[in-house]
Amino acid sequence: MTILARAIEARRRYGDVLALDSVSLDIRAGELVGLLGPNGAGKSTLINLFVGLRRPTSGTVELFGGSPRDPVVRRGIGVTPQDTGLPESLRVGEVVDFVSAHFPDRVARGELLGRFGLDDLVKRQIGGLSGGQKRRLAVALAFAGRPKLVFLDEPTTGLDVEARRALWDGIAAFHEEGGTVLLTSHYLEEIEALAKRVVVVGHGRVLADDTVRAVRDIVSVRRVSLVADDLPELPGVLDVERADGRVNLVTTDPDRLVVELVRSGTPFSGLEIRPTTLEEAFLAITSKESAHV
Repeated sequence: MTILARAIEARRRYGDVLALDSVSLDIRAGELVGLLGPNGAGKSTLINLFVGLRRPTSGTVELFGGSPRDPVVRRGIGVTPQDTGLPESLRVGEVVDFVSAHFPDRVARGELLGRFGLDDLVKRQIGGLSGGQKRRLAVALAFAGRPKLVFLDEPTTGLDVEARRALWDGIAAFHEEGGTVLLTSHYLEEIEALAKRVVVVGHGRVLADDTVRAVRDIVSVRRVSLVADDLPELPGVLDVERADGRVNLVTTDPDRLVVELVRSGTPFSGLEIRPTTLEEAFLAITSKESAHV
C-alpha cells in the first residue's frame, strides 16, 4: 500500500520541552487514522510536521515522498488546525472561492458546502456565524482542493451532537471515495465511529498503533461492574465511577480483583465483567506510560 506521509525517528523540541520523542509513523493511502492522546501528548506537533508548519529537530518527515515544506507537494493535502481565523467581513461563499482558487482541481462551491450541511449559509458573513458553524466551515475548507490526504486536528470541538454527526458523514464519505484522513479528537467515541486504525500518543511517544479492537486487547482492560455500598482498596484498578446505583471499576486484572473482593468479605451483588470501550483502553495505556515516567 502506498505511503502518503511518513515520520522516521522524528523529534521536535521547543526550548527545553521535548514535544516529540523519536516518533516513527506511516500514513498509507486509503486509511482513516485516529490519533489519540491527552493535551500536551504531541498530536498537534506531529500534524504540524506533516503539513510543513514546523521542521523536526532531528529525524525525517516526508509527504508524498517529498518535503512537507514544498508548496507544490502540499497541494495534495487539506488541513483543519485546532484554531482557525476566518475574515469576519467576508461571506461564506467568498471564503470558499478564495481558498478553492489556490488549487488546480477544486470541488464546486455548492457541492462542498452541501457535503457539510452549509449550503444555506453561502451568503452569510463569517462574523454572523455561530462558533459551531465556523468550525464546520473550517473543516469543509480542508476538502476544497480535492486532497489526497486530509489532516483534521480536533475537527468537531465545540459542536453539538447533530453538527458533529453531520461532519462525521462528510468525513466518512470522503474516505469511502478513497480519500485518506488523519484526525485527532478528544471525543473517543468519534474515533470509534470513524477510524479503522488508532494511534495513541503520550509524552511525545507512540504508545499503541493498531485497530480499535487490538488497542483494547493490548492492555487487556476490562470493566467490572457490581452493586456494593463500600469497597476496600483493590489491586489493578485504573478508574472508578458510580452510576445508577452501581460501582464500575476499570482494571487490567479482573480475575485478581474479584478474588481479592471475595477475600475481603465485602457484601456485593450483580457482578458483571465486560470488554472495555476505547476510552477505557486509552486511560489504561496512558496511565501505564505515566507510571514509567
